[in-house]
Amino acid sequence: MTKHNSPLLGSHMSLSKSTNYLEGVVNETVNQNANTFMIFTGAPQNTKRVPVETFKIAEMNQLIDYHEIDKSKLVVHAPYLINLSNPVNETVWKFSIDFLLEEIKRCEALGIHLLVLHPGAYTKGSLEQGLQQLIKALDLVTDYESPVLIALETMSGKGTEVGGQLDDLAFVLQQVKKPERIGVCLDTCHLHDAGYQIQNWPEFKNNLKQLLPLDKVKVIHLNDSKNVCGAKKDRHENIGYGQIGFDTLVEIVWDEELTTVPKILETPYIDNLSPYKKEIKCLLSRSFNQDLK
Repeated sequence: MTKHNSPLLGSHMSLSKSTNYLEGVVNETVNQNANTFMIFTGAPQNTKRVPVETFKIAEMNQLIDYHEIDKSKLVVHAPYLINLSNPVNETVWKFSIDFLLEEIKRCEALGIHLLVLHPGAYTKGSLEQGLQQLIKALDLVTDYESPVLIALETMSGKGTEVGGQLDDLAFVLQQVKKPERIGVCLDTCHLHDAGYQIQNWPEFKNNLKQLLPLDKVKVIHLNDSKNVCGAKKDRHENIGYGQIGFDTLVEIVWDEELTTVPKILETPYIDNLSPYKKEIKCLLSRSFNQDLK
């Protein structure tokens, strides 16, 4: 059974027929001693989708009830090919709105109401144009009434990404018509690679609070980084083996101001094997395992 005093901690899980879809996801979550998870509802880089009715939703609901997993803290990640910030290609922008709306409806069918979304890229336009396109698109998307909340992910700042600075997301939250439908997903690797010194977590958190209310943080992607701070590269590393370090990531996991925020591991597989069970054990015990790799 889930430990009620444990942090909300889980991993990105594969949703596939070979592992019984959501039934397998919950069973593996329990095997990892986790109490949340994140999934894609289909391949993140194409539009091919299996009907959600095949995903064993009833079996998932039975299992999460039995294991006392809070369904309101489960997460879906939106496809990567959605680009709401594109100011130069209206066809791509309109497709992105339509595809995001379809993804929101899939979340509704699953009963999972946290949807992480990459803000997109301004491509051949400017950051200012990209932000305005993103705001306009979010306003159109949230005209559709839904319990699904969109959590805009912090990005590493590579290329023309929108969201490489927290100011970008704070500006969007201030400008959208329905801010109650929009939140933020903090990605630790992305923040570090964008230049934020999250190793001083209390100072970073205080600075974050100057930009947006802490209750706007709806999800945390918990990853170490292969890169030095400010590299703008976005290369995830296993917990404790990167430039962020184990102690900082433990501090984030156990932060009492963020106890209601699901923390999701997206670290690399090791020799084609999932590291998540071992990483979760280390984080819950606050003790680094030198034998992880």
